[in-house]
This record gives sequence, C-alpha cells and structure tokens, in this order.
Amino acid sequence: MDDKPTPISRARNLRQNMTGEERLLWLNLRDRKFMGLKFLRQRPFVYQVINNEPRFFVADFYCDEKKLIIEVDGTIHDFQKEEDQYREEILKSLDLNVLRIKNEEFADVLSVLDKIRKTVYELDDIQRTHPRPTCSALPPLFFGREGGDVCLQTSG
Repeated sequence: MDDKPTPISRARNLRQNMTGEERLLWLNLRDRKFMGLKFLRQRPFVYQVINNEPRFFVADFYCDEKKLIIEVDGTIHDFQKEEDQYREEILKSLDLNVLRIKNEEFADVLSVLDKIRKTVYELDDIQRTHPRPTCSALPPLFFGREGGDVCLQTSG
C-alpha cells in the first residue's frame, strides 16, 4: 500500500487541522461573506503528473472568480523562502495570483480583510484591462465537491 497522500486526502487533512489564523480567516471568507466571493479552503492544485504521480500544492484559500490564492504564513515560511518562491512561480504559471499574509498580521483582522479587499480591487482592474485567456486546450482536473478546474501539465 502506498503511503503518499493524494491531493484530496492531503487537503482534507489540512482542513481538519487548520491553524487559529486560518480558522479566523475562514470565518470571514466562508459562505460568500466577503465581497460576495466564493472561497474554498485547502484547495489542491495539481501542476504536473510524472509516472502517474501527481505533483501538487494545497492552497490555504482560493477564489476561482478572481484566480486568487491566499496563503497564511506561519513562522515556518521564514525558513523556506526559496520553496515558497518556487511554488509561487508554478502557481503564477497556472495564471493564479498569490497573496501572502503573515500570522502576525492577524492581530488586526480588519486590516487583513482590507488587504484582501485591495488585492481583489487590483485584480478587478487588471482583469478589466487585460482579460485572461482560458485554458481550454488542456483537460480540466476535478477534485470532488469542492472542485473547479485547473490547467494540467503532464510528462513522463
């Protein structure tokens, strides 16, 4: 039996073990409470499949309408800056936007929400002036009830 987690099982585990900051943000984002936007929590993104093994990231929060990923960064991220940069580059190659929020910023949750709001408005301006092409050339990849599609690269 293979002990490697699947994208879905990893996301489920992370949903069950959210940090306090993630829980606080989720309370403010869920059920379209924030600007009427639908956010998903712990959303897996497969970016490559090699020998039938998916390479994936799990985003803390994701809004498909704005193609916005929100990452809540604890102290561990102070020690993995290169890994975070690599991850961001891959996500940007999938035409996704990443907003990073440090745990310390949650001391003032209203300023965190304001930061997200400003990012959404900036994305609105960009999307209005530069519409994004769709990824229709590649097959969609679905992840159960909390699905959505992503562009998928395959090799090997």
